[in-house]
Amino acid sequence: MRVLLRTSVKGLGRRGDIVDASDGYARNYLLPYGHAVLASDKVTAQAEQMRRSRDLREARDREGAELLASRISAASIKVTVRAGAGGRLFGSVTASDIARAVQEQIGAEVDRRKIRLDDPIKALGTHQVEAALHQDVTTVLTVEVVEEGA
Repeated sequence: MRVLLRTSVKGLGRRGDIVDASDGYARNYLLPYGHAVLASDKVTAQAEQMRRSRDLREARDREGAELLASRISAASIKVTVRAGAGGRLFGSVTASDIARAVQEQIGAEVDRRKIRLDDPIKALGTHQVEAALHQDVTTVLTVEVVEEGA
């Protein structure tokens, strides 16, 4: 059954796409819950408008992410922590700590889940951390971990 998706459905398509779905899936889930409408000649114009608005929104989001990436990559983010002898930290620096520091120092909000940190940072010094700001835009953050009171 050909349907126009009114919302993005994982594994099927994005908002504004005209897709072929199995009859049962369309009748029992997509149509009753408002995720889709039957695709007819009248709704194809609506589908085109949805796709255009989605493309414009994605282009605007991408531009914003690229601008943010240039601001973030030019700055060095300082995270102040307590440390013991030999530069070992009491605890660790996590993605949440880095996201909070970016918010405080640059004024830009970065989702902690988008910061790719294989292991928490457990030593003083300068570290390179990758952050995905958009589906196509990633940047490298320079995180400087310094001792409290230094």
